[in-house]
Amino acid sequence: MTEPAGGLRGDTAQAVAVPHALRDGRFWRHAGPPEPTGESYDLVVVGGGRSGLSAAEEWLRGRPGARVLVLDNRDPGEHGGPAGFDARPAVRVMCDRESFGADTLVPAGRLEDLPLPARAVGDLRRLRDDPPDWFPGLSQEDKQERLAGLTYSRFLLEVCGAHPDAERFCRTLPCAERAYDGRALGAVDAWAAGYPGFGGLGLDKPSRYASAAGPLTGSLRAGRASLRPSSPVVSVRHGDASVVVAYFDGHRLRTVGAESVIMACWSAVVPHLVPDLPEQQRRALGQAARLPVLEATVRLRGGRAPTGRTRWTGAFWCLSEPAPEGLRLLATPCLSELGPVAGAAAGRREMMATPYDRLADGVRDQVTRLLGPRTGIEAITVHRWGHGRPVAYCRPWHPFHPDGPYPADVARRRFGRIAIAGSDTEPAAGADAAVVAARRAVRELTA
Repeated sequence: MTEPAGGLRGDTAQAVAVPHALRDGRFWRHAGPPEPTGESYDLVVVGGGRSGLSAAEEWLRGRPGARVLVLDNRDPGEHGGPAGFDARPAVRVMCDRESFGADTLVPAGRLEDLPLPARAVGDLRRLRDDPPDWFPGLSQEDKQERLAGLTYSRFLLEVCGAHPDAERFCRTLPCAERAYDGRALGAVDAWAAGYPGFGGLGLDKPSRYASAAGPLTGSLRAGRASLRPSSPVVSVRHGDASVVVAYFDGHRLRTVGAESVIMACWSAVVPHLVPDLPEQQRRALGQAARLPVLEATVRLRGGRAPTGRTRWTGAFWCLSEPAPEGLRLLATPCLSELGPVAGAAAGRREMMATPYDRLADGVRDQVTRLLGPRTGIEAITVHRWGHGRPVAYCRPWHPFHPDGPYPADVARRRFGRIAIAGSDTEPAAGADAAVVAARRAVRELTA
């Protein structure tokens, strides 16, 4: 299917209307009785993101003749969720006017070209080239414990005594990987990622406090599974002979039967769809948090943008990179100063209230600032994902990490013929969490 030229995709108003009505308790006041389709499947997967497609593939790998249906609330072509930006270092940095009053594009690593005060540049050079042991006399374990209580921004400002402009320059380093900035990133995770400032600590072994979060990469197809987009699921219940799955097809409620069901949607939605779950599991599922993500694809006259991968220090779109037809941009709306969980919720509300035209205007502005005023923009497509990335358990925000017990351990328990998947059911919530969760769910149902 060819993508339309421009517009808003992903979590559109139409895609989220039914899930939000379920969340707010409005849906069943107006919904009529469901109509059985007469269809029966070996497996129904709720959610067509990375975990859902992985579950369908895994099921079919062991049962090539199985009848598998994947139901998703989004439009055709939107399966798989965010395309993902990896954590490769940028080759250029835009010290933008949002951070420093004017735009200055510099090659990554050329500290002498930064439009920062001399002290800030000196601090960055020291953090990169010759950081001291900030915690002399402490053991490795004690040093890691100290880092586990700090964010990266606090580490830079309070421990290293770095100039505020040096912290501001480093702030967006984790955005592509984590979907939040240095004010939410734990210092112990910044150390594990190789960010500046830690070289003098003498830490030579992995930290038990570091989380395993990573970028979403790659795409999946569900092979011989039937994919039914624009079909939000509204109910999953055990029946006498099968699990009955009800969904809305845009006009009326329909039901299908399934021998097994895998819930591969956002965990916090599951209690609204499976009302018979035990209360403890419902509470654990409700604690799951996911981060908002925006991706923009820009079609340029002349094709691929003549620029390298560029990190922006403070602008809304925090990363840009060349794409076959032009340019891709990433925005991570989490209000990081609130932490990854509260910041995700606040950022998501702002993002969902922002119309496409305003988002597209922001894209045009930053593309023009990067490539020049004569840049020919032919189309802008914005992919909006309110629950795009799982929040990994991490310090200092989750005091039960790394020893547990984790809410995810309760949240992902199998319930009869219903298994719970989704990347936010894996405590690490790393790059491969969606696939790990999907394979676990398949094993639970087929063991």
